Amino acid sequence: MKHNTENDNARLPLAGLKVLDFGHTVMAPTCGLILADLGAEVVRIERVEGDPTRSLKGFGSGFFGYLNRNKESVAIDLKNPLSRPALERALRWADVVIENFGPEVMERLGYGYAQASAINPRLVYCSLKGFLPGPYQARPALDEVVQMMGGLAYMTGPAGQPIRAGASIVDMTGGMFGVIGITAALRARETTGRGAFITSALYETTAFLVGQHMAMAQFGDTPVVPMPARTQAWCLYDLCQCGDGQMFIGITSDAQWKRFCIAFGLEELLDDPRLADNTSRTRERPWLLPRLNETFVKLSMATLEALCKKAEIPFGPVRTPLDLLDDEHLRANGSLLEVTVGDRSASLPAMPFRIDGHSPAVRLQPQDVGAQTAKYLRAWGLTEAEANDLFSRNAVAGAR
Repeated sequence: MKHNTENDNARLPLAGLKVLDFGHTVMAPTCGLILADLGAEVVRIERVEGDPTRSLKGFGSGFFGYLNRNKESVAIDLKNPLSRPALERALRWADVVIENFGPEVMERLGYGYAQASAINPRLVYCSLKGFLPGPYQARPALDEVVQMMGGLAYMTGPAGQPIRAGASIVDMTGGMFGVIGITAALRARETTGRGAFITSALYETTAFLVGQHMAMAQFGDTPVVPMPARTQAWCLYDLCQCGDGQMFIGITSDAQWKRFCIAFGLEELLDDPRLADNTSRTRERPWLLPRLNETFVKLSMATLEALCKKAEIPFGPVRTPLDLLDDEHLRANGSLLEVTVGDRSASLPAMPFRIDGHSPAVRLQPQDVGAQTAKYLRAWGLTEAEANDLFSRNAVAGAR
């Protein structure tokens, strides 16, 4: 597996793209992370006291370290009028702006799309919100809020017990949709010479994610019930208990069923006329599953895995996120990156794609607050005297 190094950054597909990332928490930082990993020069614009995710505890304690590799940091007080000349020059410098403040916040600060595009008509401006324009657009939103109101929590939990998905899936997917919109707008800019306003939203992202269930109900006349209570489409697509753990096993074709029966020594099931095809096997699940589980519970996880491999059927043990740290596959193919924040290091997932065999790597560790403030004030055209004045008057902060 080949990896990018400092010497081949120019080969990254978005090398040369200049991005101002005004993001916070998860959604916009995810958008900025993808662009940064693909080679864009992403400048994180954060408060002079630092982004709040730097000090979050509990569930949010990993947000900053996970979502801010390959980004530089400029600390500016957006509310201080003294910082406006610097920010206007930053907008002229940039190709892309990302923000996920609450409704109308950037407009009130004077850096909304209309104001920014007047400064730089080529700017691609990505605004990530809770809701797209409509009756809900002024409402604040959170990942878990839209999972509840968009039907995702209903589909995830048992009947009557809606449960949020076990990751910030809507925030992160919404950020991905932002990247899709940005890259499409950049492609169009090559022809038109003008930027565009891109917006993605949590609620509409949730609707897209549950769209498969909406389609199922309308095209297939299939009742929409939570996933734990769903009507199964295959004879075995279940979490199975073995002697020392749990394994999910899926059999979705006649060929897989035949290989399964042979590998597990269940030839009598292979010859049973009631189990001739998937439709009939699925109909027989009430007695078939207990019969299969009688076999599984006598086996160890290691034996069950070996037999599933022999049968060439899909399977996966139930594991925790921390189990992935020792996963032989992720370790072997470079899918875990070493990230350092202060005196703490962590192995964290890389982008789940490869381009010509190359995987996006850590070119820059998450930075201290304002580590590149002075650098970018110069890049944006401020004189040393102007920059020093901003520092002395607390309009900006960080390294000088």
